[in-house]
Amino acid sequence: MTDMNEWIGRAETRLDDIVRSPAARLAATLGTFSAAYSHDTETLPPLWHWLFFLDATPRDAIGPDGHAAKGGFLPPIELPRRMYAGGRFAFPSALRFNAPAEKHSTIASIAEKKGRSGPLAFVTVRHEILQDGVVAATEEHDIVYREAADPAARPPEPPRSEREIVSEETVTPDEVMLFRFSALTFNGHRIHYDFPYVTGTEGYPGLIVHGPLIAMMLFEAARRDAPGMTAETFEFRAVSPFFCGPELRLVRTPNEDGKVAYEARRTDDTLIMTSRTGFAPQ
Repeated sequence: MTDMNEWIGRAETRLDDIVRSPAARLAATLGTFSAAYSHDTETLPPLWHWLFFLDATPRDAIGPDGHAAKGGFLPPIELPRRMYAGGRFAFPSALRFNAPAEKHSTIASIAEKKGRSGPLAFVTVRHEILQDGVVAATEEHDIVYREAADPAARPPEPPRSEREIVSEETVTPDEVMLFRFSALTFNGHRIHYDFPYVTGTEGYPGLIVHGPLIAMMLFEAARRDAPGMTAETFEFRAVSPFFCGPELRLVRTPNEDGKVAYEARRTDDTLIMTSRTGFAPQ
């Protein structure tokens, strides 16, 4: 990990045109979980910048897991399994459709930790999205790397949430939803579509639902619950993976500050993800 510190401060910039077609396709993918996206709106909904500035890695530069091979912008951490661990966002303004924008990314930190399942490495990347020189969104993106699964070892029990439930709704992410989200975000990670790979090579029991997809559904639920308000901040933390097939529960639960927080849970209350959204009047 000492050598990895050389990557801290590494930066890159990407340019893109904010067009409507990806947003329309995401709204179709989310269906009723989209917060009233309108084809007539002039601005991109918050968090939907995930549809742009995508990593178009050439085919001969892709690693065995479907991601870009290690050692480019991100550090070449040796731990083989890589997942989205969480993020923190602010939305000071909105991105306009039919206009160019730019994304500045910087590796902010690299840390090594010991988890319940073995060694972990966390990389945090800070992104800043601008249009006409004005910051529209900031994001701190946490990536976790972990060692390969030991077939003989029993995986640790994921935590269960015991927080009070105000209300909830369910969604069943299926293979089509995962395929569409992978395509929309140009995500080649094989854990989301290659069943023999994810079960045989990475040792998971099934296709893994994208962390950002679950986060987006939690965020959209919060937006639907706050008509007439503008989302100013959002944060989420992935706790355990969720696999394609069963129902995913989107649970509203009281937060310490008196507001409502949102959790993703399995049917047995196993905690998948926590999130909080901050709003302001329009």
